[in-house]
Amino acid sequence: MIKNLVFQCFDAFLLLAVSPLVIGIIRKTKARFLLKQGPSLLQPYYDLMKLFRKEVTLPDSASWLFKATPYVVFTFSWLAASLVPTFSANLLFSRTADLIAIVALLGTARFFLSLAALDAGTSFGGLGSSRESLIASLAEPAMIMIIFTIALVAKSTDLSAISTFMISGQAGLRVSLWLALASLVLVAIAENGRIPVDNPATHLELTMIHEAMILEYSGKYLALLEAASQLKIVLYLSLVAAVFFPFGMSTMVGGISSFFIGLFTYIAKIGLGAIMLGFFEILVAKMRLFKIPNFLGAAFMLALLATVLLFVSRSL
Repeated sequence: MIKNLVFQCFDAFLLLAVSPLVIGIIRKTKARFLLKQGPSLLQPYYDLMKLFRKEVTLPDSASWLFKATPYVVFTFSWLAASLVPTFSANLLFSRTADLIAIVALLGTARFFLSLAALDAGTSFGGLGSSRESLIASLAEPAMIMIIFTIALVAKSTDLSAISTFMISGQAGLRVSLWLALASLVLVAIAENGRIPVDNPATHLELTMIHEAMILEYSGKYLALLEAASQLKIVLYLSLVAAVFFPFGMSTMVGGISSFFIGLFTYIAKIGLGAIMLGFFEILVAKMRLFKIPNFLGAAFMLALLATVLLFVSRSL
């Protein structure tokens, strides 16, 4: 029990440590492919430290909810990320929760952030909150269908059991899993506000979604929200790696060598995922807001098609 608790604590702080680096890799990749120098890989760490040192300014109309939301969002995002198996398929938290719990935690964090954006009493907060609610209402059904597909294959929603099942090779090569992967990638892009759904590097009122909700935050509150956003990206990258590419994960029975192999494999997969995301973002342009339902509708249809294919294959 103590050993499992130590590994879980290590995993939780590993996620905190690598999440700013993932953002740095994405930015550096985009700059390099555009033939620019780009910021340092460590720049996100410097930005967070700078924000923690800055003074906090609050809107006059803000209530206690505005102050509490950054802590709630960061805690729930960190907990949700810790539920996903990373370097091991047998982490303590992974055996106590499942995919549905992750969706619930992220949904609760989004709910509090939307309320806080409205609590500030600004037009930008209401704009960002309404747009975020639109995306959530379209992304969550697709995510539920993805969970349904994976659960039908692995016969469980427990991420530890799913990862162990995928590592064993019993799933084989299934078209339904590839469709679920494609759907999950589209949902992850939308949920994290990445291009083409949103551009986190701009502050144009006509296009911003997530940035509009946190526009009134500053200092340590903004640092916590930025850290939560970084953890969310790592969460989805870890989810893709744990469910669809679980090779190299430790099962805690191979000794210390198995632990280090799992750790280095996980870091390599997350780094590769960040590079691929950065490369993808320079290939596409920001889409209009009214085209986002079509984007997430495609994600839902891919997940639905994956589920239908599973039922058809079992009936034959």
